[in-house]
Amino acid sequence: MFKDKTLMITGGTGSFGNAVLKRFLNTDIKEIRIFSRDEKKQDDMRKLYKNDKIKFYIGDTRDYASLKNSMYGVDYIFHAAALKQVPSCEFFPLEAVNTNIIGSENVMSAAISEGVKKVICLSTDKAAYPVNAMGISKAMMEKVFIAKSKTVHPNKTTICGTRYGNVMASRGSVIPLFIEQIKKGQPLSITDGNMTRFIMSLDQSVDLVLFAFEQGQAGDLFVQKSPACTINDLADAIKKIFNASNPISEIGIRHGEKMHETLLTKEEMATAIDMGNFYRVPADKRDLNYDKYFLEGNSQLYNIQEYNSSNTQRLTVDEVVKKLLELDYIKEELATLRI
Repeated sequence: MFKDKTLMITGGTGSFGNAVLKRFLNTDIKEIRIFSRDEKKQDDMRKLYKNDKIKFYIGDTRDYASLKNSMYGVDYIFHAAALKQVPSCEFFPLEAVNTNIIGSENVMSAAISEGVKKVICLSTDKAAYPVNAMGISKAMMEKVFIAKSKTVHPNKTTICGTRYGNVMASRGSVIPLFIEQIKKGQPLSITDGNMTRFIMSLDQSVDLVLFAFEQGQAGDLFVQKSPACTINDLADAIKKIFNASNPISEIGIRHGEKMHETLLTKEEMATAIDMGNFYRVPADKRDLNYDKYFLEGNSQLYNIQEYNSSNTQRLTVDEVVKKLLELDYIKEELATLRI
């Protein structure tokens, strides 16, 4: 499906962009454009891959012109550029607005202008029932892509999105923190041992985006059914892998965090279509003609349960260990310790 096509990844120097490169570089894809504002990371990536299929574009999603100038001849876009750290967005919420909302709208507008065939926008479980600025800005990004999808014929540009939970060992996640604390002989700092989080690998995040790419219709939102574990079990699994005896220090829930994350709200579950390993949430096609909605409602909504990290499949410590040992990051860290 990507034969002789050009794919652009915004925020392409991040964990997701690297996972896409590893998946596609040895295929018959024509070109992969890495769009980001970090020239150092682009240079590191250039030296790492040494592949002429990769083209690098310096720019910022906040700057419409830099986006438009980078999209000539692009067939598809995976929009991954975002401010993703909860604390930084809490302290600088307008920066989250500028990047996650306005920047995303710029990506979509430029894509429509340049005739890009499909745009997949990446979101997060923190967008469902959001309690922090990062989640709120991502929730608004989702509203923007749904609304934007209605402004262009899907035969010209199809816009849809994905939402997923914690990606194991991605930049800024807790797994690298735990490993660093083990190396330094420090206590593993956890917020609340009973807190649960969805877990998925980078490869699975790519699988989700590709599923959305293949199946997505205008305005659709896709999630992948994912298992979860408690933070306490995650810490125990990492200690078991590295044969560590570091104590665990519980520091309490940080500002802007929830005990359990939600992938689909009960309102979304009311319309979600079960597609096996994935859920598809079709876009709300209503317009501003409100009158008929005073007469129609959904009496079934009260009996629907949200899909969250507390009611999904719960992994044991040994099951978490097995999942972690599949990660290249964990294998590399273990190899380093053996040297």
